[in-house]
Amino acid sequence: MPIEIRELIIKAEVSPDNSSGGGTAGAASAASGGSNATEALIALCVEKVLQVLKEKNER
Repeated sequence: MPIEIRELIIKAEVSPDNSSGGGTAGAASAASGGSNATEALIALCVEKVLQVLKEKNER
């Protein structure tokens, strides 16, 4: 008989150290590039949030 796992726990730790070379390095450099880059990053984030909310309401 197969076992089904219905719960998944994911733990993440965020550190304030900016010297890490992780996947967020591109976003961090784009945000520090100037006000245009910051506005573009904010617009992208808003678009993603609105998309998630739309998908949630469709369900």
